[in-house]
Amino acid sequence: MGQIHQLILSHGIEEARARAKGSDKLHRQCLDAAFAVMSDEEHRVGMTHAGFAMTALPHKAVQDRVWIRHGGGVKLRVESGLDVDDQPVGLPYGSIARLVLLYLQTEAVNTRSMEVELGRSMNNWLSKMDIDDGGKNFRLVREQSRRLSLCRLTFFSAAENATFVMNGSFVRSAILPDRVNPQLSLWQEAVKLDEGFYRSLVEHPLPVREAAIREISRRSMAIDVYVWLAYRLHVLRKATPITWTALYDQFGAGFRRLRAFRDTFRQNLAVALAAYPEAHVDISDAGLLLHSSEPPVPERQTGGATRVRSLA
Repeated sequence: MGQIHQLILSHGIEEARARAKGSDKLHRQCLDAAFAVMSDEEHRVGMTHAGFAMTALPHKAVQDRVWIRHGGGVKLRVESGLDVDDQPVGLPYGSIARLVLLYLQTEAVNTRSMEVELGRSMNNWLSKMDIDDGGKNFRLVREQSRRLSLCRLTFFSAAENATFVMNGSFVRSAILPDRVNPQLSLWQEAVKLDEGFYRSLVEHPLPVREAAIREISRRSMAIDVYVWLAYRLHVLRKATPITWTALYDQFGAGFRRLRAFRDTFRQNLAVALAAYPEAHVDISDAGLLLHSSEPPVPERQTGGATRVRSLA
C-alpha cells in the first residue's frame, strides 16, 4: 500500500484533500482514484484477455494499417479492417477502444457465451465508466466500435519448444447497426465474438476491478499499466527489476525518445498504483522493482473460475 493510501487511512479523505491543496492535478487525481477504489463497496469485476497485460492497442490514432507489439513472450498483430468500399477503417486506439473491448470481454466471460448484448446493458456500463451517451463521446464510442468490429488480430505466445498462435478477430458480426442512432440506448443489436478469440479469452481471463478502471478510464496508458501489474505482481516469488528500456519497448509506442516516455509513464504509473492499493512497486533511475503483491481481485471473488493461466 502506497503513501497516498496510508494518508487516507490515517487521516481520512477530507484531511488528505486539505493537505493536497496547492498540489498539482496529478496528485489530486491519484488521491481521488485511491479513495474511490478503497471505498468501493460493490466490488464489481471486469475481465480482459491476459494477452493485453503484455501487449496493447495504440494510444493515439496512427496511419499504419498494421500494428505490432511485443511484451513478455507475447506478440500482438492487429490489422485494420476494410469497409464495404474496401477502404481501411483504421486501427482501434485510445481509452474508448479499451473500454468497449473490456465490456465485451467481461460480458462474454460472465455469461460464458460468445453472444454479448449491447443496447441498454452497454449504455449502462459505459455510464458507470463515466462515458456518457451523447455528443463527442458517442461519436468516439461508435467509431472505435466500428474499428474493433472490422480489424483482424493475431496473438503469438512463445513457449519453450513451440509458438502458440490465436488468429482471427475480436468479433464475427458488426458491433453497430448501419443507421446512425442519436443515443446509445437505441442500440438493440447483439454482437458475437470471434470463436478463436472467445476460446482464448475464457482460457486466459484476467480479473480487474471495475472501480479502478473507472478512475483511470481517461488514460489509455494507465489502463495498460494497471492490467500489466494485475497480471504480473501476484505471481512473483521474488523482487523483479524492470529496466526503463524494457518498459519503453513494451509501453513506449509513439514516443521517439526514452526520456519523454519515462516522464509520461511515471504519471500513468502513479495513477495506476493509486487505483491498485495492494500493489508494491519501487521506482528508481534504473526502472521499476516489482514486488509480490495481492491481486486487485481476490480469488474468492471469482470462485477460482477465473484464475489467470500462463499464456504459453
